[in-house]
Amino acid sequence: MTDYQYVLRLVLTLAVTVGISFAATPLVKILAYKVGAIDVPKDNRRMHKVPIPRLGGLAIFLAFLLGVLLFAEIDRQMQGILLGSVMIVVLGVMDDIMTLKALPKFIVQIAAAGVAVYHGCAIETVSNPNLFSAVPYINLGVWSIPVTIIWIVAITNAVNFIDGLDGLACGVSAISAGSLFVIALLVSEGNVAIILAALLGACLGFIPYNLNPAKIFMGDTGATFLGYILATISVQGLFKMYAIISFAVPFLILGVPIFDICFAFLRRIAKGQNPMKADRGHVHHRLIDMGFSQKQSVAIAYLITAILGLAAVVLTSSGEIKAMILIGAIVVVGAIGFRFIFTHPLPKEAPGQESSDEKNNEEDAT
Repeated sequence: MTDYQYVLRLVLTLAVTVGISFAATPLVKILAYKVGAIDVPKDNRRMHKVPIPRLGGLAIFLAFLLGVLLFAEIDRQMQGILLGSVMIVVLGVMDDIMTLKALPKFIVQIAAAGVAVYHGCAIETVSNPNLFSAVPYINLGVWSIPVTIIWIVAITNAVNFIDGLDGLACGVSAISAGSLFVIALLVSEGNVAIILAALLGACLGFIPYNLNPAKIFMGDTGATFLGYILATISVQGLFKMYAIISFAVPFLILGVPIFDICFAFLRRIAKGQNPMKADRGHVHHRLIDMGFSQKQSVAIAYLITAILGLAAVVLTSSGEIKAMILIGAIVVVGAIGFRFIFTHPLPKEAPGQESSDEKNNEEDAT
């Protein structure tokens, strides 16, 4: 395949998935009303004041699936990822309609991760995070399977955890997919780049319906699917890079959802609570409580994700020193800006303007 043909395939992948996702979302909205997949606000974690249909993630999944089947090469690893994603989506649809308990969802997520691992999607070797060590790489050996399953399940739920404001999880996932897409091109992972273009296009086609005020939520169907795909594709395309930076790149790109899920777990455990019990202490809730509107809070999350993604791209293309300088500068400027902004909170939105993508279950979705 010539460079021209490859670029054309990337453009077509992006265009087709954007179109399918955008066209399918209104149809999924009608379906959500018919099957009763409606998010009715009933507690203070939810920002919206009127019932909103969910299940929008089904449009994202269909667009991604068709894009991959049409334009990507389906090897054994990709077969496992697609099979696992079907399991995640079926689980999400059931949860959006009837609200499942946390334990059965957790079991299905582990099984879906296991399917991907069985088909070869596994973290076998990672770069040593200790830059001063004489051993550049760590071979996980028998630990490869549990480490990979933990990674996939954790990221699946991390994206679901941040799905609390209009457009938040979908936009953050789109930016993360875009960053991964650029890195895949830089390291000549052509097929991975096409898969990420399909994911990016599926998110971009849906997000106009999901921005505040949202017309439809993607629900657990979309949030867990996006988390699952980001987790598995990062395993397939990034952890296998034979460079010292491969350990840090996925953590930078997925930094926002990773921080939120770690913060939520530590906070709940410190309070003696069930770490899976939903509360109003997520980062996006705290931004709202500090006086930021939904749109401002989402914009802050987008900005942080984009900065981390840029740092990951620089880390991949320019090496550790330039990336460390960039990250250091970002930390200094961000700390100054954070202190200034958060000591001068902006007024909250009027209650009538509020809406969110909070789930209708009593527990955060594992």
